[in-house]
Amino acid sequence: MERELSLEFVRVTEAAALASGRLMGRGDKEAADQAAVDAMRSVFDTVHINGTVVIGEGEKDEAPMLYIGEELGISDEPLVDVAVDPLEGTNLVAKGLPNALSVVAIAPKGCLLKAPDVFYMDKIAVGPKAKGCIDLDASVEDNLKAVAAAMDRDVRDLTAIILERPRHKELIAEIREAGARVKLITDGDVSAAIATCIDTSGVDILFGIGGAPEGVIAAAALKILGGDMQCRLIPKKGDARNKAGRMGEKDPYRLLHLEDLARGEDLFFAATGITDGDMLNGVRYSGQTAETHSLVMRGVTRTIRNIYATHKLERKPHFVSRESVCRQ
Repeated sequence: MERELSLEFVRVTEAAALASGRLMGRGDKEAADQAAVDAMRSVFDTVHINGTVVIGEGEKDEAPMLYIGEELGISDEPLVDVAVDPLEGTNLVAKGLPNALSVVAIAPKGCLLKAPDVFYMDKIAVGPKAKGCIDLDASVEDNLKAVAAAMDRDVRDLTAIILERPRHKELIAEIREAGARVKLITDGDVSAAIATCIDTSGVDILFGIGGAPEGVIAAAALKILGGDMQCRLIPKKGDARNKAGRMGEKDPYRLLHLEDLARGEDLFFAATGITDGDMLNGVRYSGQTAETHSLVMRGVTRTIRNIYATHKLERKPHFVSRESVCRQ
């Protein structure tokens, strides 16, 4: 894929952030999500790719969203897999909480694991300093000791990030018993996984069960950033093997490594902040202008760019204009 596409992918996430950010704190997560989806689809329809959504909001007949199998772009080439989360953290936007993002990951066709939302994933992720030191099948204590050794720290100096869910009660207790600190989050495990790769985030390791689509999107970013991740699919219900077969997986319970989730180096990842967070600033509106903060990464060169943009809303399409949102 040509490097010039990186800016096109940022335009996609910027549009979604600008559209949904107007609904921050207004308590309507469905409206915020729909605004992000509509804006993202509109801009994707101007990008010179031949893309297929392999990770999206749902199946075509189940969700009026960017659905799995939907075709995006206006060119015959390049053929690419598209993973999207137009609004990662719908509850975060609805409640005005930190770390809501709009994210996309792009790879050549066949290089992203197909992860429909019928699955959860058990996940463990770390940054570059602890790459190769994690094992999802090992105990929490053993993983923390291995990561601490790789980072030349004590376990008590590590911070583990985990979704605050009833299913994680025992896992949280194990982390604390091992001596590490715990940072609980209500939503947004894509940004949580990426935080393990950012020295200033204060986060060293991610544990716990979250969405499979979010796991694959995060894997693309971790691959570029030099981090590490292991996952195992957890079917919600029904016939696990039939569902896994739709993904091309013969064994639905096998351990998935980073290369299984996002293959090769020709990867792009883009994200725009919607609400303020550890990684990105949220959208700032002022009359007919808005400011966004985005991150775009390219796997081939490992280039990471922070993009601060000022948008003249009267010159934007209707889905990000001040007037159209205020009329809703």
